[in-house]
Amino acid sequence: MMTAKEVLTLDVNGARREIEVACGEILLTVLRDELRITSPKRGCNQGVCGACTILINGVPQRSCLSLAANCQSKEIRTLDALLDDGRMRKLQDSFQGNGAVQCGFCTSGMMITAWHFLETSDQPTATDIRSALSGNLCRCTGYQKIIDSVAEAAQETSQ
Repeated sequence: MMTAKEVLTLDVNGARREIEVACGEILLTVLRDELRITSPKRGCNQGVCGACTILINGVPQRSCLSLAANCQSKEIRTLDALLDDGRMRKLQDSFQGNGAVQCGFCTSGMMITAWHFLETSDQPTATDIRSALSGNLCRCTGYQKIIDSVAEAAQETSQ
């Protein structure tokens, strides 16, 4: 049985990409399998774990719940687009320095969510950070090192 295809034009990490995909394809599959952008991870496929988190029009979204066709005319950013950002560098340094990265599976979604949170919160409390990251699951660290890392990055970027 043939699957119907459609041609989409997506703005991914600042580049317009025209791609033919199966109708109804989720954005996560298009990013990983078609565009070979592997920073969003395929976790639960139900929008629960946060491993596939990306920015759509500047807002964290689960790419496993987003239809690719609905993302035309929207700005899609993955972790790859933020690697040269100063705040993201602080987060990366904090995560590494505090041992907040173990297997690394959740890291991309966790960092995008934390970056977005820090864009709007200068002096977050640990409770604020926990709340902001509550939609991102980590099975390795126990979260305290992640919370400490985000707090440290917030302190460094607010100075």
